[in-house]
Amino acid sequence: MHHPSIADFEAAAFGVVDRLPETFRDLLGSVIVRVEEFATAEQLRAVGIANRWNLTGLYEGVALTERSQWDIESLPPVITLFRQPLLAEMQDTGVSFDALIRHVVIHEAGHHFGLSDADMHALEEGTAD
Repeated sequence: MHHPSIADFEAAAFGVVDRLPETFRDLLGSVIVRVEEFATAEQLRAVGIANRWNLTGLYEGVALTERSQWDIESLPPVITLFRQPLLAEMQDTGVSFDALIRHVVIHEAGHHFGLSDADMHALEEGTAD
């Protein structure tokens, strides 16, 4: 069985971003999207998760709704997808690769926008293929 590579994950994640409404795409311009095998111990601690298999995606940055014109941002915001936990979730749940990547990218992008969970679900439904 072929498991999607890091490049496959990156292509799928950028495909999700490309299908977002233009307003959202423009606001994601400064966000870095990357794929790692697992979260680091520091990332897990930051979100209070002990098991590295339980974190599939992470937004690291300051939400647009929490920024002021006086903020000086030292590092760009980052959305990270964690490949191994996502592969395990696909196997455990039967959710398709594209659907799972869409869900995680939109959820993490929602943190960038300061959206509620309900807003994230509405955005996700609006970008379904």
